Order: sequence, then structure tokens, then C-alpha cells
Amino acid sequence: MLGLDLDPEALAISRQRLFAFQGRVVIRQASYRDASTVLQEIGWGSVDGILLDLGVSSMQVDRPERGFSFRESGPLDMRFNPASGATAADLVNLLDEKSLADLIYEFGEERYSRRIARAIVAARPFQTTGKLAEVIEKAVPGGYDPHIHPATRTFQALRIATNQELETISEALPALTNSLAPGGRIAIISFHSLEDRLVKQFFRQESRDCICPPEQPVCTCEHTATLKVLTRKPIVASEQEINVNPRSRSAKLRVAEKIK
Repeated sequence: MLGLDLDPEALAISRQRLFAFQGRVVIRQASYRDASTVLQEIGWGSVDGILLDLGVSSMQVDRPERGFSFRESGPLDMRFNPASGATAADLVNLLDEKSLADLIYEFGEERYSRRIARAIVAARPFQTTGKLAEVIEKAVPGGYDPHIHPATRTFQALRIATNQELETISEALPALTNSLAPGGRIAIISFHSLEDRLVKQFFRQESRDCICPPEQPVCTCEHTATLKVLTRKPIVASEQEINVNPRSRSAKLRVAEKIK
């Protein structure tokens, strides 16, 4: 097994848990967008199965010092790899109002993105999650969904942008599919609609022999199917699992099989 993660803490825990299998497990600090490169480095031509568990982990959310959550105040970081790249604070403090609003709308699907961006710019600079959540909460009008904290979608948007999550998915899926052996399977767990939409669209495209526009009478794309989709609808957590692990209610699992 090859295990990849950007978070050094997750890697340390994995090495400890899998110590008894160290002769059969390779663990590397890398993004799954770089899986093909790592496979070449370790001399694996192809793999029989790929599992992607997208997004943030419970361990990261539950640690205030990582800056992913507004439940407890911490540094406004949100990086999967805390030693590399710009932080969420950099985005919040340096982007102009329009760019910030567009980011919150696109990656958070937040209908009050303009209002929130205006409030953020007026209250800058930010260094903590607590202050940011407070400003967002005041910016959102009454009548907001009582089951979702007003800062939830904005924090999601900042996390996605900080870690370039959607770009990573889009780049990684074709490369990962190429790394699968015939008959091999790729299983992907997503936790919000933006991730799931990318996975669904990719699986749909790669399961078709032609991807020309429907109105085009003759196929010119020369595309051939590479995957067989095994999940007509995504697999979701059972009520029993949700009772044990409430965060699983958002999870959607899609699976496809390499056909050539």
C-alpha cells in the first residue's frame, strides 16, 4: 500500500499505526495530485485500487491551532501542510473585496458573499478564526439556517482556496485513472457538492465512448471509455453510522472500475 498525505501529523500517526506492516506499506508526504510521480519513484507501474478521502480531517478540525474551525479561536491558517504555502489569513487580509466575494461565492456557495466580503475588508486585518467568525456572523442577516453556523460556508471557501483543493481534484483524476491496472477500482469519498460534482462529471465522461456535444451529428472526439461506473448513485452513510459518527452524514462514495 502507498499512503499519501500533506499533513506531517497524519503521516506520523499512520506510520505508528501501520508499523507492523512496514514491509508492505510506503508512506510519503505528498499530494495525491503527485501520485503518478511517487509511483514512478517507488517502481510501481500500476495499482489495483485507489481510495481518495477528500477534504479536511476530523483531526485537523478538532485542533484549534490548525485554524480550520470557528468553534474555538486559533490562528487563521487552514493549510493541510502547515510548513508550506499561503495561509487563509493571507487571503483574507490581502485580496480585494470583489476577489474575496467571488471566492466565498464560488467555493462556499454562500449567497451573502458580497455582504460578508464587505464586512471582512472593513474589519481587517485578521489573525484568528474567532475574530473572523464573529465578523461574518454579524454580517449575515437574520433568518439564516439555524442548523448551520453563518461562518460555515465562508470557512469552507477559504480552506478550499488555501489548499487549491478543486484544482487538485481536477488535475489528479486523469492521472490516477491512468495509474489503474485493467480491472482496478477507484473509490472517492467527497464531503461537499463541489467535490462530488467534479468526481461525478469525470466518472460520467470517462464511461462514455463519445464526449462530443449532443447536437453534433458525427463523432470527431475519438474518445473511448476508460471507466465503468459501479455506483449509479453515491453510497452514503447509514443511520447507524451517522449515530456513531455524525460527520459521516455529508460523505458520498463513488466507485469506478478501469476497463482498459
